[in-house]
Amino acid sequence: MELNDYQKAALATAIYPNDRTVSYLALAICGEAGELADKVKKVLRDKDGLFSEADKQALALELGDVMWYVANLSEGLGYPLSDIAQMNIEKIAGRVKRGTLHGAGDNR
Repeated sequence: MELNDYQKAALATAIYPNDRTVSYLALAICGEAGELADKVKKVLRDKDGLFSEADKQALALELGDVMWYVANLSEGLGYPLSDIAQMNIEKIAGRVKRGTLHGAGDNR
């Protein structure tokens, strides 16, 4: 599936307060990422960090939830999801080229 096709499909199922689109979706991404992190934490705590196929599938489903909100937030900001992906690849490639992949700060 292409990113923009996914974004259109995600938008077709979106129900959230339109007057607070950006803030609502940004917070929702954090919530879903927290659920993902919690599942990882439990595998580290309870299974010595050994991920079963069921664990991996549960993580994949949580990633899908994060992706759904990312797709909707991207639209809320006025960007096709493919543009967000391209911008990120260019940003990371620039850091690699400048030797600033490691370190801190947005503009390195």
